[in-house]
Amino acid sequence: MAAAKHWRLPSNAAIAAILSERIDAQRDGVGIVAGVIDAGGSRTIAHGRTRRRGRTPVGDDTVFEIGSITKVFTSLVLADMVLRGETTLDEPVRALLPVGAVVPSRGGREITLRDLATHTSGLPRMPSNFAPADPDNPYVDYGPDQLLAFLAGHQLSRDIGERHEYSNLGAGLLGYALSLRAGRDYETLVRERITAPLGMHDTVITFTPSLRKRLAHGHDARMRPVANWDMGALAGAGALRSTARDMLKFLAAVLGLADAPICAAIRAQLAAPRLATESPNMTVGLGWHIKSDDHGTVVWHNGGTAGYRAFAGVDLARGAGVVVLTNTGGARGGDDIGGHLLVGSALAAPPPWSKLVRVSEAALQRYVGLYRYSPAVTIEISRAGAGLFADVTNIGRAEIFPASPTTFYWSSGVKLTFETDGTGEVPALATQRPGQDPLRAVRESQSHHA
Repeated sequence: MAAAKHWRLPSNAAIAAILSERIDAQRDGVGIVAGVIDAGGSRTIAHGRTRRRGRTPVGDDTVFEIGSITKVFTSLVLADMVLRGETTLDEPVRALLPVGAVVPSRGGREITLRDLATHTSGLPRMPSNFAPADPDNPYVDYGPDQLLAFLAGHQLSRDIGERHEYSNLGAGLLGYALSLRAGRDYETLVRERITAPLGMHDTVITFTPSLRKRLAHGHDARMRPVANWDMGALAGAGALRSTARDMLKFLAAVLGLADAPICAAIRAQLAAPRLATESPNMTVGLGWHIKSDDHGTVVWHNGGTAGYRAFAGVDLARGAGVVVLTNTGGARGGDDIGGHLLVGSALAAPPPWSKLVRVSEAALQRYVGLYRYSPAVTIEISRAGAGLFADVTNIGRAEIFPASPTTFYWSSGVKLTFETDGTGEVPALATQRPGQDPLRAVRESQSHHA
């Protein structure tokens, strides 16, 4: 593979071939739009459709959910408010919340805005009182009352700042707190501070009729249609929708190729101290991840909702940026394509379940039940229609896809293996993240989900 310093953004034809291979040959996606930018200008290349069974092609003005890339915008609002003297990175989040709000602390240390932006607050990935009434739109009914109730009753299990732990809860809390301080709802705050000054008029939370007409409809990893998400009180963690055209305007500002009042805050955001993560070649700044390896250093973030995956990244040393938007919630999404276009890293292999595997109704039913990893963490396996679902404590419920009769995968690439004893019983299961040891959960009970 070419070293980063010799790498150049690929030609339109080369990018088009990658997108065609992903959708037409590997059948892992419905629509993909890739955008690249450097000092020579920007260009977009698209392949596929807005619906699996539709005819409308995706393009640079097609609207996608960008999921957790929203966190970059939330942290940029923070950087802007710091420059304006409206807060500081080290102000306790409690000071921005309604009078009487209780926020967990530990060892005499309070959670600050910096802790939330860098995922070092000690808060879990998701709140324990997250119990969606509608699994197809799980965040819509999680409002400020639930968020504040969770904070009031939660005890931190580790010291604040002790280590990085990615937290949708923390990023959502940051967006909510900044909105209160600014006296604006989150969407208005992002529009006034970032998207309007940069001319990003298609980057929104609330659909207009025009934007809805240009929406790429979401699909799950099996390319079945799924609903859009509404993020409630956790909007700052993943509520934004955007287009490749708009995201290239944003990356232009990040690369210093555009000028607007928000650019000073962008420079401050990029210059913020970087903290270690659990990965030896990864650090985290204010909202951004920073990966350094043989290919160079990439400042990036990705995002995923039920039916979309998105990637945005820049190589500051070479002055190049890439955005990849997809309307399929599969494991690869556009992350590997984004890295490859930006610095020449390898494209990922197709996911293990890309070839259809059928598992009998009887086998699926045998797996249904509650399994326990530890006294505080369980995983419940349930059925809905023809699918099998896993619900992990403080993470949430998601479909798992069969690679064999006993091996399943989440769309994130985490592997789940059911243990059998030869009599048809299933006494345990094991889950395994790539490159890590498996975690075993022992079965406690069986349930009967329709």
